[in-house]
Amino acid sequence: MPPTRPQRAGLRRPRGSLRGAAHVRLRLGFLVIAMVLSVFAGRLVQLQGIDPNSYAAMAAAEGMVQVALKAERGDILDRNGKPLADSVDGEMVVADPYMTSDDAPELAKFLSSRLDIDYFATLKKLRETDSRFEYLARRVPSTVATDVVNAAEEAGFEGIATRPDPIRDYPAADVAANLVGFMGTDEALGGLERTFDAQLAGKDGSARYEVGGGNRIPLGESTIERAVDGRDLRTTIDLDLQWYTQRVLAQTVQDSRAESGFAVVMDTRTGEILAEADDPTFDANHPLESPDEDRGARSMSGVYEPGSVEKVLTLSALIDAGKVTPRTRLEVPGELDREDRPIHDWFPHGLIHLTLAGVIAKSSNIGTVLAADKFDSGELRSYLTRFGLGQRTDIGVRGETKGILPGPSQWTHQVQDRIAFGQSLSVNAVQMAAAVNTIANGGVRVSPSLIQGSAITDDGTVVGSDHTTTRRVVSEKAARDTAHMMERVVDPDVGVAPAAAVPGYRVAGKTGTAQRVGEECGCYDGTFTVSFAGFAPADDPRFTVYVVVQNPGNGGGGGSVAGPAFSKIMSYALRRYAVPPTGTHPSRLPVEW
Repeated sequence: MPPTRPQRAGLRRPRGSLRGAAHVRLRLGFLVIAMVLSVFAGRLVQLQGIDPNSYAAMAAAEGMVQVALKAERGDILDRNGKPLADSVDGEMVVADPYMTSDDAPELAKFLSSRLDIDYFATLKKLRETDSRFEYLARRVPSTVATDVVNAAEEAGFEGIATRPDPIRDYPAADVAANLVGFMGTDEALGGLERTFDAQLAGKDGSARYEVGGGNRIPLGESTIERAVDGRDLRTTIDLDLQWYTQRVLAQTVQDSRAESGFAVVMDTRTGEILAEADDPTFDANHPLESPDEDRGARSMSGVYEPGSVEKVLTLSALIDAGKVTPRTRLEVPGELDREDRPIHDWFPHGLIHLTLAGVIAKSSNIGTVLAADKFDSGELRSYLTRFGLGQRTDIGVRGETKGILPGPSQWTHQVQDRIAFGQSLSVNAVQMAAAVNTIANGGVRVSPSLIQGSAITDDGTVVGSDHTTTRRVVSEKAARDTAHMMERVVDPDVGVAPAAAVPGYRVAGKTGTAQRVGEECGCYDGTFTVSFAGFAPADDPRFTVYVVVQNPGNGGGGGSVAGPAFSKIMSYALRRYAVPPTGTHPSRLPVEW
């Protein structure tokens, strides 16, 4: 029979033993709590007193990192879309100082020897205590950067990585370098690169993401502001024609033992500059290997007196004003006494009888001055202003000079005499080419342009072929008459520059030889500028070419030094653009009477 309830109660443990077990458990609990608190206290002492720097670094490993995303720079292109400057794949080598500080000296030595960077600057970056991202090297070719990072990892170094960082490249090297300019590490340092930097540069972006333990947290917080790439800049330059013009110019400077030279090729009808060459020049990929003076555009910044090329402007203005015709007869003495000094021709002669066409063909200073005496007061200066002299062309080239055209208060009879044949005023090469192109273009000056479309320079000037302006300077008849006179310059029987002729084509041209003003004395120092300007076909002009050579050491003049270069460049341009000969007979205007 089962026990009753009172009987079961008799089976329980004594009340005193229960109280003892609970007391033991309570003591054990307090002991465990005390041990845990001791551990926390010890860690707190260690964090705050024994090794605070290492734990601060560990805390820094947990947070946000911001990385720059570099915009790709716009290309500078020739008229056909060929690159004069572009961007190729490159990398920046970067470091996470949290992971590199322990091995900083050895790693800095490793990197400086392979990336050609400064050891001490690199060491400082590798030891930055409050940074998770430091640039070590910029614009490194991709293969080089990858090899260096891989080698670092194999050597046991951590915290080195790469990020995209496009490299500026100039595939044509020295071709158009004086116009294009060049880049530094992070800024444009010259030429179109600098003038149109706002358009080309674009806008860098950034990426911000969360890291933990030195690594990016895959699902952690992150934000990206994407980079906006720069816009391309298309020029009017023809890369192939530019290359050929530079080679001909360089050979001319070398053969004549000259100091320097420049050449301009213009589309007669549009005013677009197809080539603008300077010599000496430089390789835009290695700009620091060349002197400062060779890294700019002398054709735009270097002023000089144009010499007898200017006679084309003087005599076309006289014809337009109705003062003379190509057949006007002039008695030209061997020396012309004027108010302050006698005027001579470049060749000795007694009294000769020249027509106005003969004055151009023989390049007579005296004949030009006698004809210019027919101008009314201020008339010649007004014409030269309309031709564009004394004013910048504003084609977008840095450092352009406006030249010097004396003002009305300085315009004496003596000054006009000298200006009439190209002395006592100064120009730049594009300015003068555009003036001669006015005659080629039927008497209408079309403003030159170097940029296709429209662009804004760093000083806010709007430039480009979309903004071309035109103005009539002389009548169409005056321009045509002047072109006929200029044809006689290259005539092998009567002209002074037969070497400037282009076989099969009618050519109109003019030589120039001018004394140069020395920088030290501010006076004519015995050196010369020689040049040749012209257009072809003479009766239906397509191109205007202007070649200038500074101080040829062989003593040659415009016809013998610049003339042959003109012929080669013009011949190449006509062939390249498949311009056929007109098939008409050249001018036979009389040069003597």
